[in-house]
Amino acid sequence: MSTDVVAPPDKRPIGRGTVVLLGFAVVGALVAVSLGFYGKTHTPTGRPLALIVGFTNLTPMKAWLATAAVVLAVFQVVSAMWMYGRLPVKRKAPAVLSQLHRWSGAVAFVATLPVAYHCLWSLGFSTFDTRTALHSLFGCAFYGAFTTKMLALRANKMPSWALPISGGLLFALLIGAWASAALWYFTQSGVPLR
Repeated sequence: MSTDVVAPPDKRPIGRGTVVLLGFAVVGALVAVSLGFYGKTHTPTGRPLALIVGFTNLTPMKAWLATAAVVLAVFQVVSAMWMYGRLPVKRKAPAVLSQLHRWSGAVAFVATLPVAYHCLWSLGFSTFDTRTALHSLFGCAFYGAFTTKMLALRANKMPSWALPISGGLLFALLIGAWASAALWYFTQSGVPLR
C-alpha cells in the first residue's frame, strides 16, 4: 500500500510543464493576432504575387494547395493515432511511420504558406460576410496553434495531453479554414479548377 497522499484534482498544483505550455499558448495567440492585425491594416492588392506552374488563377491554386495540406493532415492524425496505439489495429506501427509523420507535417505546413501569404497580401483579413470572417479567423488561429504546438513539441515535461490537444486543435482549425474557402470554392458551379 502506498503512503503517498494525492491531493484531489481541484487541489493539485499546476505543474511547471503546464505553465510553460500556457506561455507557449500566449506566444501562439500573439502570432495569430499579429497576422490578423496585418491582414486588417494592410491594403489588399487584389492580385497574386506569383502563381505555381500549371495554375492560371490564384483561387484554384490556393484551393488545391489547401486541399493537399488537408489530405496530409488527415495522414498526420491517423499516423499519430497508430503510433500512440489509439487505432483498432493489432499490428504495431512500423518504425518508418514516425519519419513519414514528421515529413508529411512539414510538407503540409509548407503547402499552407503560399495560401496564407496570398490570403493576407492579396485579400487581407476579410469580414464582409460570415464565411470570409470565419475563414480569416480560422486561418490566423491556425498559425497561432501551429506556433504553440511546435514550441510544445520539443519542450521538456509537457503534460501528456498537450500534444494530442494541440494537434487536434491545429487539425480542426485547418479543416475550418479549408471548409470555409477551398471546399466552398469547389462546390460553386462553373469555377475553373486550375
